[in-house]
Amino acid sequence: MIAHSGKRAARKRFKQNAPLLIMFIPVILFYLIFKYAPMVGAVIAFKDYNFFDGVFRSPWVGLDNFYKLFDNPNTVMIIRNTLLLSLLHIFVGFPFPIALAILFHEVRRMWFKRIVQTLVYLPHFFSWVIVGGIVVAIFGIEGTINRWLDGIADEPVPFLYNEASWISIFIGSGIWKDMGFNAIIYMAAMSAIDPSLYESANIDGAGKWKQTIHITLPGIAPTMVLLFILSMGRVMEVGFDQVFILQNAAVKDVSEVISTYIYRVGLQGAQFSLTTAMGLFESVVSFILLVTVNGIARRYQRGLF
Repeated sequence: MIAHSGKRAARKRFKQNAPLLIMFIPVILFYLIFKYAPMVGAVIAFKDYNFFDGVFRSPWVGLDNFYKLFDNPNTVMIIRNTLLLSLLHIFVGFPFPIALAILFHEVRRMWFKRIVQTLVYLPHFFSWVIVGGIVVAIFGIEGTINRWLDGIADEPVPFLYNEASWISIFIGSGIWKDMGFNAIIYMAAMSAIDPSLYESANIDGAGKWKQTIHITLPGIAPTMVLLFILSMGRVMEVGFDQVFILQNAAVKDVSEVISTYIYRVGLQGAQFSLTTAMGLFESVVSFILLVTVNGIARRYQRGLF
């Protein structure tokens, strides 16, 4: 009798959730078609791939592509650049959307809040072609800043042709583009914090700073940990569009990353097996980092899985 009632309750829940499950089907198909099915192509990393034989009939070469990849002295440089730019973007850029969300949370003038939110969110919807054009217009040899410096400096400052300034501009432009959109997630987390906590803290004499430290930040800590874990899982991925648009020959030693290497050597040079090996290496390292960071977070009951 109990088992029968349990099955009936399960069928009832299924009927109630059927519209939601149907809406979820496109998401499942997207991941199956564009994320999981292409994993079959990873076997190219262990083959001498050619168009005539195809993926499955090309001859096996074992780990030769990996040996060839790591015998190349440029490989270490490419991995170093990828890690450097990615880690700088994560650790330097991570606090900005949090700070922005806290500032929005404290704004009481709704008209002002809406205007500023729109202005800050807008760059996220620009393509990197547009953002790259803005960056060049500002920091280029004939850009806005060099025009301001005209008469002060003896010659234009090559911001985009100096390695240190290029890295700063690269990180800064990435933060400017995405921090407004990322702040939405933290604002949603802040909306779940009990307002009575702020009222009690205010009665006890706690100012805005102490309320932020002792109420807001602990309240959004699970969201912060979740996003940090996910960002560490993408530590080997540096956006191709941003790097490709902003890089130039003068800063190639710091701007050549895995994604641009795969494009240049794999697509333009037709060395598909070699770049597949690089992509597989990137995925394995990202997986290890994701599991490691999640394992550390689980010790503090903050793990993703």
